[in-house]
Amino acid sequence: MSDRRAGPRREAPARVQPARRIALEVIMAVRESDAYANLLLPVKLERARLGPQDAALATELTYGTLRQQGYYDAVIALAAGRPTDEIDSPILDVLRLGAHQLLSMRVAQHAAVDEAVSLAREVGSRSATGFVNGVLRTITRSEPAEWRERVMADPRSKDERLSLEHSHPVWIVRAFRQALAAEGREDELEDLLVADNFAPRVSLVALPGLATVSEIRGAQKAKYSPVAAVSDGGDPALWPAVHEGRARVQDEGSQLAALALSRARPIVPGERWLDLCAGPGGKAALLAAEAHEGGATLVANEITPTRAELVRTALSVFRDPPQVLVQDGTLIGDQLPAQFDRILIDAPCTGLGALRRRPEARWRKQPRDVAELAGLQTALLESGLKALKPGGILAYVTCSPHLAESKVVVETVLNRVTGVTRMDTPGVLADVTKRRLELGESATDGHVQLWPHRHGTDAMFICLLRRAD
Repeated sequence: MSDRRAGPRREAPARVQPARRIALEVIMAVRESDAYANLLLPVKLERARLGPQDAALATELTYGTLRQQGYYDAVIALAAGRPTDEIDSPILDVLRLGAHQLLSMRVAQHAAVDEAVSLAREVGSRSATGFVNGVLRTITRSEPAEWRERVMADPRSKDERLSLEHSHPVWIVRAFRQALAAEGREDELEDLLVADNFAPRVSLVALPGLATVSEIRGAQKAKYSPVAAVSDGGDPALWPAVHEGRARVQDEGSQLAALALSRARPIVPGERWLDLCAGPGGKAALLAAEAHEGGATLVANEITPTRAELVRTALSVFRDPPQVLVQDGTLIGDQLPAQFDRILIDAPCTGLGALRRRPEARWRKQPRDVAELAGLQTALLESGLKALKPGGILAYVTCSPHLAESKVVVETVLNRVTGVTRMDTPGVLADVTKRRLELGESATDGHVQLWPHRHGTDAMFICLLRRAD
């Protein structure tokens, strides 16, 4: 089984449940072509026209397998008697999918094993089916608690234990520990890791001036954002406001990041705003609605043409859609110096703060990515400050709590640039949110760090900066 290439693919036997096949297709696409599960899965579900029950099963199979991949690999290695890197990649995907059903779901064992064998027949050689059957039958002979004891029998450090138990790479566990320790909350690390492995509720934003939270019937008002509603599931497009684009699926933390900028002070009619890294357009739509309500004008920028088109689509709901530029954000400051009253920089980052919704990111990102992104983030922030008018406000935002992508970037730039100071971001958000955010020691540093386990949001970092008059 050392050859990691897929064997011949045959026509799928009819007995394989569509939900399982779709889940495997998405999992394989994530591995083979760096696909994003949250983008690919809805497309496949729509094309397959699955009923609600089967769609829910496919969703749980996909996300559950991706979230717990590290732990399942440890179990599979024990059950197979060989390292997982010696197992053909497509067959390993089948085994992971089967392990999730056997260890974490109430699925009949015979169904999970039999259909895994059928899936192995589709993606591997004839011998692979016997191998899959043998490994999964071995897993069924012990209770999930017994497998957990075996996996946890000999970890070399506390962080490695947490890595195995909660299926996060060790380097991410350590990064989270450091970020929490900076707030005096290191003891919350395990709570954070647990929260990352639970699917978040569906969070929606009612764009001001276009929709209201009360229109989203059946959903509950959100805890913090005044324009948010939350739902336990279902197809959001069934709400007319969502179907028409007047309300959107958007994490509550992302909403607070945009509202921190738009409501940091009263809007003066005629202000010009910039969303420097606007793709795919979620925050830009909320900023555009806020700008329109206050008589300001938003300009959105996105360096990638395909993502810029997504921004245009996101903004098409407005009668007079904002202008969308397709430019390098690191050069905007030199091209448009001192042109904008408010600027949002939702910087490209590792996305470690959104592992609940994008579980594959934990396996896709590497420590070296942090250093590369930090350089880009620093350049974008310096460029944005150049584009800011005297007295203007800039919001630096990342969907990552990693200190090198958040706090360190801000400190680095402030040491280089004169005439720029931190605003009281916690104080601003205290006036925006419906209830006060529980913050750690970060509140004394002038920024806000949101957390899944504490706030029920993505782990958004938000820091408001102001240029001197």
